[in-house]
Amino acid sequence: MTAIKVEHLHKTFRIPHQKRTTIFETLTGAFKPPTYETFHALTDINFIVEEGEALGIIGENGSGKSTLLKIIANILRPSAGSVTALKKLTPFLELGVGFQSDLTASENIKIYATIMGMQKKEINDKMDDILKFAGLENFRDTKLKNFSSGMQVRLAFSTAIQTDPEILLMDEVLAVGDMEFQQKCLDVLNEYRKKGITIVFVSHDLGAVRRFCDKVLLLNKGKQVAIGDPTEVIDKYVYAKVETSSSKNDEPESGENKVQNDQHGLTSHQITEKIAEIVDVKFYDKFDHANTNFNSLDPMKVRIFYNSKESIEDPVFGIALYSERGKHLFGTNTFLKNYPINSISGNGYIDLLIEKVPLQTGKFLMTVDLVQSKNYVPLDHKDKQYSFSIIPTGYEEGVLGLSCTWELSSERAA
Repeated sequence: MTAIKVEHLHKTFRIPHQKRTTIFETLTGAFKPPTYETFHALTDINFIVEEGEALGIIGENGSGKSTLLKIIANILRPSAGSVTALKKLTPFLELGVGFQSDLTASENIKIYATIMGMQKKEINDKMDDILKFAGLENFRDTKLKNFSSGMQVRLAFSTAIQTDPEILLMDEVLAVGDMEFQQKCLDVLNEYRKKGITIVFVSHDLGAVRRFCDKVLLLNKGKQVAIGDPTEVIDKYVYAKVETSSSKNDEPESGENKVQNDQHGLTSHQITEKIAEIVDVKFYDKFDHANTNFNSLDPMKVRIFYNSKESIEDPVFGIALYSERGKHLFGTNTFLKNYPINSISGNGYIDLLIEKVPLQTGKFLMTVDLVQSKNYVPLDHKDKQYSFSIIPTGYEEGVLGLSCTWELSSERAA
């Protein structure tokens, strides 16, 4: 059974070029009609959410995600098209709307729960549960102005989940609070899913989207790019193809993955005249597209472009990987990997193939070296000049993203 149906949805905003703030500006502008610019926030959006289904909405900032959610929640009206919701809507869009800083936590719970549609007796019955879930039992009579922003959001979320939603609309609410509270939020989401509640949520947390959604909608500048299987749509988002010819892809070029930290590109041996040098480094994703964003545990190809003015015998290429703060994480080279190279001359490249990127999340810097023979006579050294970012696909902690499973045995150790 269909829970939400969106058909040919459009939303435009009129943005005035000049704002009149004084009486003089209003009077002098009476004979000059204001001019406007039309901004197309959403263009021809179409999708269906079945009852009990979870739909994730992803896209860059400004792509129209929150606008779409507000239209579904009847907070904004569409400029054209229609949205049909056949069940009771409960929006978790702006947590804490209606909170008063001079009132206590319990008083604010009563106000906010009333806004969320709860009855007085129901609010009183659930007061202790709300405070306990938020971890604020000892702050029942404390004024809200003495709360941190995180405590306020926890209080709002804990109040909102006491409703009995049929369709749940969520906008980045899984990012509230500390890690312990976020896990509580995820547990609540799991319970809603088990109960067959329809969920639509906007999030930049692609790991959460991949984990909880049955399908995903990708928006870009207000337009519907794709909708369907979470893995396929997220890959389309992360590994967006750059429109370049295949021949151009194999040419070195200065890109966004280059970090200008080392102006001279010299090692401690002071390479004054380079007879061979590293021209560029590119990272290729599993679709063989040049990219700087990768899912954790996805394959990566590091392509190192070089130029040699003369024939170099026994060259050795190497890389070193660092965290964004400069902590050394890994290093290898062709000699250590027992990959001998007889010689190089002119322009060319060498690929380092990584089966699964063993990183969890963050930005990482790469140093690239070119030396001659196993004695490591330096030819070129590019220190942390190249970078890429890893997007988490789960909820593990730390820097490393290890491919692993648990296995329980019922047999006792001998």
